[in-house]
Amino acid sequence: MPEPMPTVAILTALSLEYEAVLKHLTHVEKLTHERTGTRARRGKLPGTPWHVALVDMGEGTLTAATITERVMTWLDPEAVLFVGVAGGLKDDIGIGDVVVATKVYAIHGGKQTPDGFLNRPEAWRASYRLEQAAKEALRGKAPFNGKVHFKPIAAGDVVLADSDSELAQRIRTSYNDAVAIEMESSGVVHAVSLAGEAGALIIRGISDKANADKSAEDARGSQPQAAANAARAAVAVLRELQPKPTAPQARDSDPREGPFRSSTDAPTYSGDHLDLRGSTFHGPFTAKSVGQRPHGDGQ
Repeated sequence: MPEPMPTVAILTALSLEYEAVLKHLTHVEKLTHERTGTRARRGKLPGTPWHVALVDMGEGTLTAATITERVMTWLDPEAVLFVGVAGGLKDDIGIGDVVVATKVYAIHGGKQTPDGFLNRPEAWRASYRLEQAAKEALRGKAPFNGKVHFKPIAAGDVVLADSDSELAQRIRTSYNDAVAIEMESSGVVHAVSLAGEAGALIIRGISDKANADKSAEDARGSQPQAAANAARAAVAVLRELQPKPTAPQARDSDPREGPFRSSTDAPTYSGDHLDLRGSTFHGPFTAKSVGQRPHGDGQ
């Protein structure tokens, strides 16, 4: 019986992001979580060893954290990708470009005092394994008309559409290296980090500049294009990423290991031993023979 294909979970917050990923999958089946009713679609990603479990989890940080944890325990993915759109925060990040988050900032933690708001930042770094695969897959060769940026992003439960607001100024001051903003990534990466071995990677297409022109850009169709670019980037990453190796085989499954076997029916010693085949040993060595006389013993 063939071994099951390894699984990666791709999470989205919007239906258009979900549809952009779904177009790349084949042999799609529907899955339903028995207790909660959460839905997923699982399909093959052609040209890769991966099954992709695709979940439209909805908007907001708390929802993202809850659904991510559920997906981790339900579908046991090797990795989690959060794929979709975001607003750009820097002049050199163009609409249609893709940002692969090297770090995710949670921007709403802090303390309000008479002297102003004191930030208490939280941040999560991208999975090193996934980031390395993304850099190999995407650096200098974007699979769409645009650029790929490996930079931090900001996440908070707010739609930012005013670049002159107090929040925009606080992001520029306290999270100055963040180049994009969206609403769910901190919930995703926090849940994955608590779950254990799987890593997370955030891939966001830029659909607006987080300013007063946001609605106009959305009306011009920037969101579907940004989502499509993010989906293409995610597929490129998975074409590069290889599944983790399976658990090592038991020691006695390797015929070169374990105690020597006699070529006759004589008893063999199967207790503790040192196996020096294929190696060089320097130093004193004491051994015993069981069931046979040592060579040269004439008695």
